[in-house]
Amino acid sequence: MTIYNFISFAGIFIFMGIAFGLSENKKNINYRVILWGILFQLIFALFIFIFPAGTTVFLWINDAVVAVLNASQAGTKFLFGRLALPPGSQNEFGETSMGFYLAFQALPTIIFFSALTSILYYYRILPVCIKYFSRIFTKAMKISGAESLCASSNIFVGVESFLLIKPHLKNLTRSEMTVVLTAGMSTVASNVMGIYIFSLQETFPAIAGHLVAASFLSVPASIIMAKLLVPESEIPETLGENLEPVYERESNIFEAVINGANSGVRLIVGIGALLLAVLGLVALFDLVLISFGNLINAGDELNLRSLLAYAAYPFVITMGVPFEDAMRIAGIIGERLILTEVASYIDLSIAIKEDMLVHPRSAVVASYALCGFAHFASLSIFIGGMAGLMPERKADIAKVGFKALIAATLATFMTGAIAGTFFLEGSGVLLF
Repeated sequence: MTIYNFISFAGIFIFMGIAFGLSENKKNINYRVILWGILFQLIFALFIFIFPAGTTVFLWINDAVVAVLNASQAGTKFLFGRLALPPGSQNEFGETSMGFYLAFQALPTIIFFSALTSILYYYRILPVCIKYFSRIFTKAMKISGAESLCASSNIFVGVESFLLIKPHLKNLTRSEMTVVLTAGMSTVASNVMGIYIFSLQETFPAIAGHLVAASFLSVPASIIMAKLLVPESEIPETLGENLEPVYERESNIFEAVINGANSGVRLIVGIGALLLAVLGLVALFDLVLISFGNLINAGDELNLRSLLAYAAYPFVITMGVPFEDAMRIAGIIGERLILTEVASYIDLSIAIKEDMLVHPRSAVVASYALCGFAHFASLSIFIGGMAGLMPERKADIAKVGFKALIAATLATFMTGAIAGTFFLEGSGVLLF
């Protein structure tokens, strides 16, 4: 154990303290939710990071996910040839990789994983898994079936998790609504996780296992933060009930594959368009900042990334990132708020590859803290998605939306602190 492990452990409670300070009704906070949420996280992290059996499971999950990801490359290699080859690899014809291209290597994996998710839905595998986790949260935390079912589904899916509780959406309380939005923004969907794995796999071989672990850890963290910021002050319609996931099952497996692949295409277009627009706007904004910086002799140091890095720095320190790496990790985590986690994971990969990080724990903590859609782009997506399903409650959704973004950000930071608490250099779950 090092001093950074203790800092990370303290950080868990500091982040909850921040949420408590921002709470809109401290008297109504349900501490059973908080205690069980912490317990779930600590037990899971202890199992993964410390126990030999947990380490074995972790490595098996990592290898399984990587094997599936490698299988997903068959289609991209067929379509794009050398452009689809990961850096440092070659194909059966002896052609070598031309480098990393997000559009030709990482993004196409979304189509494969979307189709795979549809198949798992068709065979009722995912619904059973979601229902199992939902019942655990409902019984232990004494929360509503609707919010626990939606939160649990975010381990596996994204904004479509709203559809699983569609009949109950219109009757959600403000607190339930905050949990649903927070869970969506503090986790990542399985179909986009392939992007992050592909971006980091070369420099961080165990990243798949870490991201799967982060997805599980972030669900109780999201419930904790949402219930601290917006405690329940009403009686939920489905309080304590075990709900069945609501979804439309395709007529056959071929339809499931087609619908899943088409959903993946739409997601790729959305992500690509968002990156094109946001990165361009950030570059334009940086030009303005740099011009202003030249006037005050600040030079190129004044830019959006540096401003976000300074804002994220105290949170990064609180997560237990060593001081030598804190500012660089702060820049990577801070930029997620504007540039999305896709750009942040790519920058983390570059930092590892170019030996910019002194301590391995910095990359581990950052990979957990980045595992979530906690940024402005997803806020608009999730609010728009929910409002589209219940337009009569747009005003309520808008009121809790920003609170949910704060809760989601704190939840991902809490997940990073949990990872930092149990991370020991030389442990079996690592690393580069």
